[in-house]
Amino acid sequence: MVSASISLPSVSAPTAEHPLKNPHYRLWLTGGTISLLGDQFYLVALPWLVLQKTGSAVAMGAIMMAGAIPRAILMLMGGAVSDRLSARKIMMATGTARTICVTVIGLLVWLRILQIWELYALAFSFGVADAFAAPAQSAYMPSLVKREQLVAASSVSQSTSQLITIVGPVPAGFVIQILGLAWAFFLDAISFLFIIGALWRLPDPPKTPSARKAMFHSIREGISYVAKDVSLRSLMLLATIMNFCVSGPVAVGLAYFTKTRFGSPAAYGTLISSLAAGSLMGAVLAGCWKIRKRGILILAVAVVLGLCLGSIALVERTWSVAAILVVMGAAAGMLNVHIGAWAMQRIDIAMRGRVASVLMLAAYGVAPISLGVAGFLVAWNLKLMFLFAGGLMVLTVVGASLQKQVREIE
Repeated sequence: MVSASISLPSVSAPTAEHPLKNPHYRLWLTGGTISLLGDQFYLVALPWLVLQKTGSAVAMGAIMMAGAIPRAILMLMGGAVSDRLSARKIMMATGTARTICVTVIGLLVWLRILQIWELYALAFSFGVADAFAAPAQSAYMPSLVKREQLVAASSVSQSTSQLITIVGPVPAGFVIQILGLAWAFFLDAISFLFIIGALWRLPDPPKTPSARKAMFHSIREGISYVAKDVSLRSLMLLATIMNFCVSGPVAVGLAYFTKTRFGSPAAYGTLISSLAAGSLMGAVLAGCWKIRKRGILILAVAVVLGLCLGSIALVERTWSVAAILVVMGAAAGMLNVHIGAWAMQRIDIAMRGRVASVLMLAAYGVAPISLGVAGFLVAWNLKLMFLFAGGLMVLTVVGASLQKQVREIE
């Protein structure tokens, strides 16, 4: 999925010591990697559990909306809080809350007394936690390494995350198939303990002058920062519409497609891994391919992403969908690196958390609407949903290509 989250270019300065030699960064990376691996079990188990309980794409979209709405509404506040308070303590608090939530759901599934409203509560709780944890994470990692290590550290973190999202969903699908859904939630809960333990041993980030300002004043500063930058604002608008076209169809459409056609969580995990594998390929290619006219590349790759999304409606077999998802992932991976690298070059350090939250809103803000629309369209006609999403994305890119500010992004 296309994301407006902030990334750094994957070319590091040759004279900088590698961040993996930094013990704080190694501890952060290890805890985060194990936690992310556990998240793959949750991401496969939740939609599968909803479909198992209800058999309804509308219900699945509604539960995902229950998480997406608070995430979008509170994201700007989360960015302001991460600049005012300790980002480390914010992540410890949200990690603890999520550990408790998934443990309770796992127990309810294990005892076979789970009610559907409890899944809405779980999704809502995770949405609130994400709204504060995501900006805090973006603001905290740079405080662990030296300035000249930032590029390499971001490259390592991105590559590790992509590898986990490739290898994680397949074993998650098999664990669900063999041991049951409850174990997927238990393993996710255990994985949270590793990042909480790592954060416990890591230092607090240094305080910045912005931490003394009132929260709503800080939020306004972040919004104003983006609004005054015409190029940044234009690209964020493009990313917002692309995320609307991708997030719902991928989250709802793929799970429903696999459940109704194959009835196998292992097949669903394979499709998710295919998307992640393509994303890794795209991120690596973006780091190696030097290009001057970045705006033209972004527009061209976005067209490919839209065409691939629409073509899912025309195929029937798992391997065909998996191949399309590899190409989609590669396109999305390239977009994430180039959009993120360009944005990072324009952001002041003191504004990092707030501007990150504004840019993340491009991905999270439209998710509730996208999930809801996708749920209803899937219930009506699965193929039509993919064709509509792909066509709308292509039309959006054509419109964006008419804007000089986007075409001239370097």
